Amino acid sequence: MTVRSDADTKDREIAATRVYDAPRALVWQAWTDPKHVAQWWGPNGFTNTIHQMDVRPGGVWSFIMHGPDGTDYPNRVEFIEVKEPELLVYIHGDESEPDQFHVTVTMEEEDGKTRLSMRSLFKTKERRDFVVEKYGATEGMNQTLGRLDAHLVTMPGESDFVFERTFDAPRGLVWKAWTEADRMAQWWGPKGSIITVAKLDLKPGGIFHYSMTMPGGKLIWARFEYWEISPPERQVFVNAFSDEKGGIGSNPWLPDWAAEVLNVLTLTEEGGKTRLTLRGRPLNASPSQHKAYADMQPSMRQGFGGTFDQLAAHLAKS
Repeated sequence: MTVRSDADTKDREIAATRVYDAPRALVWQAWTDPKHVAQWWGPNGFTNTIHQMDVRPGGVWSFIMHGPDGTDYPNRVEFIEVKEPELLVYIHGDESEPDQFHVTVTMEEEDGKTRLSMRSLFKTKERRDFVVEKYGATEGMNQTLGRLDAHLVTMPGESDFVFERTFDAPRGLVWKAWTEADRMAQWWGPKGSIITVAKLDLKPGGIFHYSMTMPGGKLIWARFEYWEISPPERQVFVNAFSDEKGGIGSNPWLPDWAAEVLNVLTLTEEGGKTRLTLRGRPLNASPSQHKAYADMQPSMRQGFGGTFDQLAAHLAKS
């Protein structure tokens, strides 16, 4: 059965809708694969231990949410209706009270994006008001869907740009080359450019702001905004052209270029060497911007080849 909203249930429900810049199949995977769910479920600061997740009618999803203050919250979900990749309906509770509220999640395709609606329906208005006032359930739902947004952009997509290279250097040294301002200035950027670092604040929300003097003398500003820093193996950052003050700028050569590009850097140890994988994807891009990104990938591969030649030379002398 599908629990539906009407005028008689509005005062018993918590609902939210969000549009994700990701195909519906990817959003469905993030919602139904426990290795993905564990990384984003819950309000900000929460982590999860998933014991079981059987996504089918009658199947059970049991897990513990770990609060930022150390409190554990056992949860039990029983799926009522599952229609891949568009609908999930389930009963949410815990072992002592398995039927606390009913949840309906719908996913609709919209021009390559996904409109997701989530609705939690409680038995009484008083119960709904209690969880809103005591636990901040409305804000909790919004934060949870926001964390899903952040997780989706790090999941591999079919049109992602992927560049791999193995360096004859230990991972710790390669990590330093990506995280220390004086080292970044020696190798980052197009081959032959001169990098001047204005700021490198290596933390989530921090900025790497720098200028590039191109071989012909043209001065260009750019920036990273760090989303995730997990030494010594992973960085997630958004790259963009910039201005002298650190704001987001436009591509000086390609007007139909997405303002921001999400990058996931992974460093893997392999017998004293380091395999580097860089995966990129435009953020909040139009169809024409996605096409421009796809069309430029051969040139990007050549450009990153030159950049990583400079990194290899820097590592060899470090």
